[in-house]
Amino acid sequence: MNLPNSKAFLAGFVLAIVVGASIALGSREFAHFDPALTGYAIGSLLAAFAVGYRFTVWAQRPPSRLYFKRGLQLLFQRAGNAAPAESSAVELTNVSDQVTDPIPLLHEPAGRTVRLACPSVEVHLDRRDALSCEVHGLNAGHESRLLNPTILPRGAGTLGRALTTGFVAQTFIFRRSFYRWIMHFCLSGGRTLAFAITFPLVFGSLHFESFADNAEIYRVLVFGWAVDSFKVRSVKAAVMFNALNISAVIVLIGLLMAGIRRATDAGERATQTFFEDILPLLLIFAVTATGLALTVSYKYLAGRGHGLWAVVHMITVVALLLFIPFGKLFHIFQRSCALCVARYPTVGAAGPRAHCRCCDGDYASQMHVDDLKSVLEELGFNYRFATSSGELHYQDVCPTCRRRLLALNQGRSLGR
Repeated sequence: MNLPNSKAFLAGFVLAIVVGASIALGSREFAHFDPALTGYAIGSLLAAFAVGYRFTVWAQRPPSRLYFKRGLQLLFQRAGNAAPAESSAVELTNVSDQVTDPIPLLHEPAGRTVRLACPSVEVHLDRRDALSCEVHGLNAGHESRLLNPTILPRGAGTLGRALTTGFVAQTFIFRRSFYRWIMHFCLSGGRTLAFAITFPLVFGSLHFESFADNAEIYRVLVFGWAVDSFKVRSVKAAVMFNALNISAVIVLIGLLMAGIRRATDAGERATQTFFEDILPLLLIFAVTATGLALTVSYKYLAGRGHGLWAVVHMITVVALLLFIPFGKLFHIFQRSCALCVARYPTVGAAGPRAHCRCCDGDYASQMHVDDLKSVLEELGFNYRFATSSGELHYQDVCPTCRRRLLALNQGRSLGR
């Protein structure tokens, strides 16, 4: 029987304490906390513990742990200094002699000539991005090879870029399908807006008060400090008081698009499951619909049924919060790993390259291959095998040669 993970339990407990402390501090020691929102607060505490527990368990897995470790190493490095110096060197060989002292060529401008230690050889960079070089020397027979031709543009793959492309713009979905991008943007954007409004209101860190001498003007208080004010009958008031309704409409658009896609796409119908794909949409719809029902009740029905809808809405919200750590919506937090490894392929492309042991082709970054080897060995997979020329790791073979070797071995087993 698997025992509870002590580190994950501690992480969940700490996160729940942080949420509880934020409620106490944000509401000025519960001075601005509405007792009617107690159910939401308890649900938030339970969800925080579950998220902290599961995230820690997931982050302890060898692949996740390595990605976080490597990603954090790369995130805060300057793009130009991410790769080792030798990865941007020019290697020069002579038919009769070999130059063993490669000179790093980091961020050299176009047209710049660099003289090497060899007195009769100079390297001229033809282009700014250093994709090619030309060797001029007095001795015939020199050959040049740029070991790592990619030089990162300044700022490529930084934390801000990862946040913008991965979380805000979600370009990884846009590349797959424009329809899916709009659908996902409505779902994630609407939910994010709703959470950004709901949680501060529940925790008491955001509330509104009218002035004592003028009930027509409201002021916005954040953590007890006034940060803004507006007239009750202004456009700003209409937007602020209906922000949750606006987010609900955006989410409904995304839900409608998701429902159409899951009903009409044969691939989605073949792979979808109720728990992973249908239930999250139903829970989000329940929260959205009951929230809009509250607005309809107090605006158009003179408050009739408001108490019942308030209870139902609270139940649906708590159910959604408790489902997040255990269902598909947990990928909201798993995307943080994508932030950590946002620079991984970019930095890997600028670093040393891995060459296939069979065809000598460039097929991946050496960092990627080395990391993959360590993770596989940590998981208990042994991809090392003996050959006539020594031990060989299967990851040192490019995908094309792997397919070729598989076909050859299958043919050999069939006697062909």
